[in-house]
Amino acid sequence: MLSEKSAAVVRATLPAVGGAVDEITPLFYRRMFSAHPEFLTDLFNRGNQANGTQSRALAGAIAAFAGTLLAHPDQRPDTMLTRIANKHVSLGITADQYTIVHRHLFAAIADVLGDAVTPEVVAAWDEVYWLMAGALIALEGRLYAEAGVANGDVWRPWKVVGRIEETPEVATFMLRPADNAPSPPFRPGQYVSVRALLPDGARQIRQYSLSCAPNGTDRWISVKRIAGAAGSPDGEVSNWLHTDVREGDVLTVSLPAGDTVLDDGDSPLVLASAGIGSTPMISMLAHLAATGSTRRVITVHADRSERAHAFRTDLGRLVGKLPRAEAYVWYERPEGPWPADRTGLADLSVIEITEDTRAYLCGPVPFMRSVRAQLLDRGVPAPRIHYEAFGPDLGLVTAA
Repeated sequence: MLSEKSAAVVRATLPAVGGAVDEITPLFYRRMFSAHPEFLTDLFNRGNQANGTQSRALAGAIAAFAGTLLAHPDQRPDTMLTRIANKHVSLGITADQYTIVHRHLFAAIADVLGDAVTPEVVAAWDEVYWLMAGALIALEGRLYAEAGVANGDVWRPWKVVGRIEETPEVATFMLRPADNAPSPPFRPGQYVSVRALLPDGARQIRQYSLSCAPNGTDRWISVKRIAGAAGSPDGEVSNWLHTDVREGDVLTVSLPAGDTVLDDGDSPLVLASAGIGSTPMISMLAHLAATGSTRRVITVHADRSERAHAFRTDLGRLVGKLPRAEAYVWYERPEGPWPADRTGLADLSVIEITEDTRAYLCGPVPFMRSVRAQLLDRGVPAPRIHYEAFGPDLGLVTAA
């Protein structure tokens, strides 16, 4: 809980801090990377730094946390904090790094806002920061303990024992522990981080959803080769995986993490995906089929065409194993005969959906926002709609 004195100061200064975010966050990162260049090369996503999404995500998280403290003093935004904590655990973040972030963030705030940053303002925002950091450190410590590892000790060697070219853009890498240790458990919908040693010596980290765990030992990740567009660079790690990694190679992979996971209830399900967002959904479907689930399962997928649709055959096979499952697929540009009402964007109006449905969404933000709005219109309560965002979560899915 934020103290009354600090709450008054934060309420008064939130507009000024929020209005200066676009100046504060780039300066913060420049200062931190200057003092700790290894953060940029070995921890933070260089692509997200280049396009600014990481900066906006950090600023958005702190502002959202401060806003919740003011509007609901006795509550914490646990959904947001849990999402961030899982991402941090997949990166091996430890408590000492919060002190480094604090030092450079507050120096950047002081540089940008100047004389407006009085000792009272510093003390109030310092309280906000450490309330959020403390909550995250505790959550992350709990996740590390549940995994049975020391804080930050998430990396292990995994051998590539096979590779499948799903589509011209998507490849599946079959991984097996290279150290012969037991595979850590995972829940359908979770992801792992891959730490790649790139040609320039940088160790860049990217997250990929687990698409399959076929025998209790192996873990499969399916990776889309990211091509740059509108002046943005190609995806560094995805292209490295597609071009350089073959059977017999060893990858450094983290423990599974992520809070958008299949629930154990018996309510109806909607699994909605677009493009490579099908990876966590195919994992959920495989789990349901393997456990003989009798739940009603509605799968919704949107893609550019049949050729671009990864796991198209797997989708049909898995749905066929479930007694109460249905598949609805839309293609923007179908390459063969295709029903006119399934061409274009996903339209849930043709599907019977009940209010007790639990939904899982993954794909581009416009797709998830559209599907979420359609589900809300059908009476599905917002807390029963879950989503996984690839890249920094900017809060755009649930934004009005």
